[in-house]
Amino acid sequence: MEINVRSIANRPGALPIEIVEHKGLGHPDSVCDWLAEELCLRLSRFYAAQCGAVQHHNVDKALLIGGVAEPAFGGGEVTKPIEIYLAGRATAACSGRSVPIEDLAREGTAEWLRGHFHALDPARHVKLHCRVRPGSPELIELFERAHKTGTVLANDTSCGVGFAPLSEMETVVAETARALNGPELSVLHPAIGEDIKIMGLREGRSIHLTVACAMIGGFLKDAAEYMDLKARLTAALTEVARRHASSKVAVEVNTADAPDGSEVYLTVTGTSAECGDDGEAGRGNRVNGLITPMRPMTMESVAGKNPISHVGKLYNLAAGLIAERIVAEIPEALGAECCLVSQIGRPVKEPRLVGIGLQAADDVARRLQPAVAKIAADELGRLDDMWRALNSGEIGIGRWPFSRR
Repeated sequence: MEINVRSIANRPGALPIEIVEHKGLGHPDSVCDWLAEELCLRLSRFYAAQCGAVQHHNVDKALLIGGVAEPAFGGGEVTKPIEIYLAGRATAACSGRSVPIEDLAREGTAEWLRGHFHALDPARHVKLHCRVRPGSPELIELFERAHKTGTVLANDTSCGVGFAPLSEMETVVAETARALNGPELSVLHPAIGEDIKIMGLREGRSIHLTVACAMIGGFLKDAAEYMDLKARLTAALTEVARRHASSKVAVEVNTADAPDGSEVYLTVTGTSAECGDDGEAGRGNRVNGLITPMRPMTMESVAGKNPISHVGKLYNLAAGLIAERIVAEIPEALGAECCLVSQIGRPVKEPRLVGIGLQAADDVARRLQPAVAKIAADELGRLDDMWRALNSGEIGIGRWPFSRR
């Protein structure tokens, strides 16, 4: 397997402008991603326990159709529920027994929503539609060939990309998102909902964050209390951002609000999905939890793809892990980018292309090639166990760093 190592000059922190975005756990697009991934994890665990091995499945299609709500200070109600469609392909029977796909989808959806929203009741506010069907015979046969030969074959021609380390701007957005997504915030301020979005813009040495945060009317008595909480949230997020920035930082929250509080971002459940927005898997954060248009990116949707042979998931995770390790283990590599390209039918552990860019001089990049190649080969060699790491939580999508090891 040939590994191409080259020198790159791409340092986002040195560019005159930089843009970084994040969609929080309660954003409709994020909800679709997480529910698709939750079903994938539950299917993988069921297959491993009841069938002896993970079977073919790809449940990476999800659509959220927003409901209808009437938010109000001191209360409000959802008058038409949020509708969520989970779709894809999955093995419906193995080892002489049927696979309870719809039960797994319903249980996983309800449990995830209960665990990540504090004002949304899945039984009252959400209607789930499970539309998972059997896979095509050709892809199932390609998947099952691994059980017969011991070699997992790529079920798609795709690519995965990753980079490390995060720039200062990316770190600021990631840490601000971590504070907003954390359960501690809703305990301290239950009026703060889970649907958040951060748009980070750096111009020279100035960082500006525009934050959209769904507020929950049931925990607020009036507009004055809303505006007070908004001011306190702005101050808290500014403090978080400044801890991770050497640049000047400014934060604005819910900038579409009327100055007098007559029109504000108010919800019943803590998400715009109740009325104001719809969602779809693959439209949100990339695999590292950020949207970084000034970095190498792929449109590949990761959530819900099987962790055995779908390179759309495996290669995006592996590329990020490779970049992380290069920067962590090779001091001369100030930054790293990795691109992995598959070819359908080719062994997953043998990409058609491994391209790695190092933030280092040409002669240094050439000298580091053996060490870089060793790291890449080592991570690609771990792909057979990626599903175990995902099932156990050792590795996860939507977080930085990917691995907790």
